[in-house]
Formats: sequence, C-alpha cells, structure tokens
Amino acid sequence: MIRNLAKRCSMIYNGLGSIVVTPSILAPRMISTSVPTLMPYEHQRGPKDWPRYNKKIFPPQEIGEKPRPAYVCHMKCDIKYSPDKMWWVACLVRGMPVDEAVKQLCYVKRKGAGYVKQVILEAQALAVRDHNVEFKSNLWVAESFASKGYVVKGVRRHARKRFGLVEYKHCHYYVRLEEGPPPENYYLPNQPDGPTLLQRWIEGRRQLRVAGAL
Repeated sequence: MIRNLAKRCSMIYNGLGSIVVTPSILAPRMISTSVPTLMPYEHQRGPKDWPRYNKKIFPPQEIGEKPRPAYVCHMKCDIKYSPDKMWWVACLVRGMPVDEAVKQLCYVKRKGAGYVKQVILEAQALAVRDHNVEFKSNLWVAESFASKGYVVKGVRRHARKRFGLVEYKHCHYYVRLEEGPPPENYYLPNQPDGPTLLQRWIEGRRQLRVAGAL
C-alpha cells in the first residue's frame, strides 16, 4: 500500500513533465471548476452597478414636458491611490463644465488628477458615441466621487527584528456627465442673500432666553 501511494505521488509530481497523469490518480476534490477561477482576472473585482445606469430605459415623455437631459455614467476600478486623497480631486471638478474640469485638472499636482481627467475624457467620448449627445462640450460633471477598493497588506521592516504593517490602498472613481449647462450654485442651490441672513441672525438672537432669568 505504501509503495502504491509513493508511485502515485511520483506520477503526480512528474505530471508537469512528459508523463501524462490519468484521471484515476487525481481525486475529484483536487479539481476546481468554480466560476471565479474561469473568469478573467480583471473581471473578478470592482463594482458593476454604476455602468448599468447607462442601460436604463425611460418611458416616453408627454407633449410639453421638459426634455430629459442625456447623461452617461463611467468609472475606473482598482486605482492604485488612496480613496481619501482621491476625494479632494473628485470634489474639485464636481459641478463644473467638462472643458473647465479638464482645464483645472491639468494644473492639479496630484496623482489622482490624471486618473480623473482620463475618466472624464472617456465618459465624454462615450456620451457622443453611444448616448446621442450632439456637442461634446455641452456636458457638465453632475456626480463625481470615489469609494474604497481592495487593500493589500504588507510588512515594513524595522530595527531589532521588528516589523510594522503597511497597507497599499486602492480606490474606485465614478463620474456622471449630464447634458446641458451646469447650475449656478451646485452645492447651495437655495443660498439666501446677505440681508436675509442678517435678519435670520437677528431673529435668532431675539429668541434667546437665559435660564433662571426673570
């Protein structure tokens, strides 16, 4: 029995060479036929819901209804960049026209600015090619944000045979371009003027009550 087991092990080891291993030698549990193993490596990670918004079908509009602006959603997965650093760049271009966003990103001295610029230009070309946008400059950045990707943990060596943990972070960047001119106030659409803010402050001070006073 031990001799037969050694013979099987040698044939499995030499299976990478000229010897052909028969199916009877390999146990069924050693063969993996799961779906993630058969899928390409680049399609195993990353969110998939964001590009699906491009396939959404809307009902026909009624006569006299305001035309629905065209939009396109695009993303880039597994960027070798921290999501906290990418957040600053994503907030910069939010609410800008496409041409102005690309122009501003050329002067940002951050690694993430190059990725954001690339994704915006790809979304702009996608809108003209597949989403019936007539003028590529008639787009503005409606949504721009980043999310956390996978994290690779490594070891950083220190003195006296000690070590520390280092994390190599990745992120996903999302952008949605919408047709038409951008709004005047993207972050504060109903921003009041100065006299209105002053009147609110005065009314708030008059309504203050001191505890224990007459």
